[in-house]
Amino acid sequence: MHALEPFWRWRDLYMAEEDELSPFFEREYSEFEFTHSIYDHAIHPQWDEIGSPTLFIKILYADYDEGFAVIEMIGEWNDVISNDIMFLKRDIMDQLIGNGIYRFILIGENVLNFHSDSDDYYEEWYNDIIDEGGWIAMLNFSEHVLAEFKGASLHYYVHCHEDLQDLSWRKFTPDKLLLLVEDKLLKALN
Repeated sequence: MHALEPFWRWRDLYMAEEDELSPFFEREYSEFEFTHSIYDHAIHPQWDEIGSPTLFIKILYADYDEGFAVIEMIGEWNDVISNDIMFLKRDIMDQLIGNGIYRFILIGENVLNFHSDSDDYYEEWYNDIIDEGGWIAMLNFSEHVLAEFKGASLHYYVHCHEDLQDLSWRKFTPDKLLLLVEDKLLKALN
């Protein structure tokens, strides 16, 4: 897992550690010291901790004028034991929403498992953005993770349908990825 680094090709467009509105503003990273791990597996030092022992993220891009963010995730998303959604919502999403972000693209290729608990924070997140026409789209999550989301009825709050899976998102710029995701969401609604 230590070789799985967050997507870096958009760093000339955006770096969360240089964004005054980001929850990770002025964070410093080491390229050589592995300070975080998921269970007994070291992870790349570019991932950002959110308060969970098993789930880490990277804000790959945030555009406050356009109101969207792209966030990559790694690890085990565990709402049962460590209440990961609480950390994600309170410490990351609330700040982004407060600064005008209402459309979220979550990339979950490296999310190994998901364990659901309550839907309270998902519902709150949804309610915080819906009046702005906001949404939460989950891209490239594993089938078993999506099954757990749907089994917990969280698909009422996040878009996780199959048209959003297996996307070659890395070949797009953030604005083109936003257009692609919005197009897929509109098609799914029709």
